[in-house]
Amino acid sequence: MEYPSKLVENAVNEISRLPGIGKKTALRLVLHLLKEDENTTYALTESLNDLRSKTRYCRECQNISDADLCQVCQSHRRDRSIICVVEDTRDVLAIENTAQYQGLYHVLGGVISPIEGVGPAELNIEQLLRRIKEPGAQVKEIIFALSPTMEGDTTAFYLTKKLSEFNLEISTIARGIPIGGELEYADEITLGRSILSRTTYHRD
Repeated sequence: MEYPSKLVENAVNEISRLPGIGKKTALRLVLHLLKEDENTTYALTESLNDLRSKTRYCRECQNISDADLCQVCQSHRRDRSIICVVEDTRDVLAIENTAQYQGLYHVLGGVISPIEGVGPAELNIEQLLRRIKEPGAQVKEIIFALSPTMEGDTTAFYLTKKLSEFNLEISTIARGIPIGGELEYADEITLGRSILSRTTYHRD
């Protein structure tokens, strides 16, 4: 593809690196930004810079946060006896949108995937164990809300073994989610019912 300017080409190349955006879509976005008021482009640039420099991760659940503790962990309305374990922030958002869950979360930051070189050490597993062990912890139940894929099941199996030393109820969301599907793409009604209809997790 020929570009009228090296500046346009550079911008297209950077934007097209984003997931789901090809060169043609990136070009349309670049040309749109050029037509917009200068302040619009600067505001976008500033928000992206802030995203990288100011975003923090909750010290409790590892979810994306603006402060030391995220809004969920700060809330006095949440049930602190339940922790829902998810892969990433997108899953937290998906579950929150169902309005069916009032417990806490723990974001693993991925799932165990030997093919991609992701092992337990790369995930926020030790932080989860520390939350359960800490004095005054009220945790009674752990819910695995991981995508029903081989990697998700492997992660759930590993976590169950690590959690076996604690007196906890371990459950998993009901399999209303299609096998091999991604949690974030499930509709809110199905996901909400899966949380409410969760079942005891078995290792065998």
